[in-house]
Amino acid sequence: MKINLKELAVFALVSALMLTSKLVMEWLPNIHLLGVFVIAVTVGYRQKALYPIYGYVFLQGLIAGFSLWWVPYLYIWTILWAVTMLLPRKMPKSLAVAVYCLVCGLHGLSYGTLYAPAQALMFGLDFNGTLAWIISGLPFDIAHAASNAVCGLLIVPIITVFAHAEKYTRN
Repeated sequence: MKINLKELAVFALVSALMLTSKLVMEWLPNIHLLGVFVIAVTVGYRQKALYPIYGYVFLQGLIAGFSLWWVPYLYIWTILWAVTMLLPRKMPKSLAVAVYCLVCGLHGLSYGTLYAPAQALMFGLDFNGTLAWIISGLPFDIAHAASNAVCGLLIVPIITVFAHAEKYTRN
């Protein structure tokens, strides 16, 4: 996947926006715009969206430390990217809003479950321990799902901004 200089600038900006939005909203538990940005950049840039996604993951590690908590970040956001890649490219706007909010919300709801395999491997949890870990995190996952679904209303406007930027900055 070759990227040009303009895309490199956009991807660096999106990575920085993802990190900044996470840091600004950090005082709110499990409320952030990461899913919004992952879906929007994936719809806009398809496979190349992996660049800003992993740019964010790397920046998050630099800022907060490359510790065990960071390992699941290597796959959690890629799962949301992959699900988004499976969605139809052309949807009516009203349907797209609903679908993107739903996908973003479901990713938030499944976050603890997606995180659990790494927890189990890193800390030697058996099936019951892993299940207990998932269940104990459900209230946070529910809050995560609700906030992701609401924040998901920003996805279509961000996709529109990407499209306008692309249109007006063609080489």
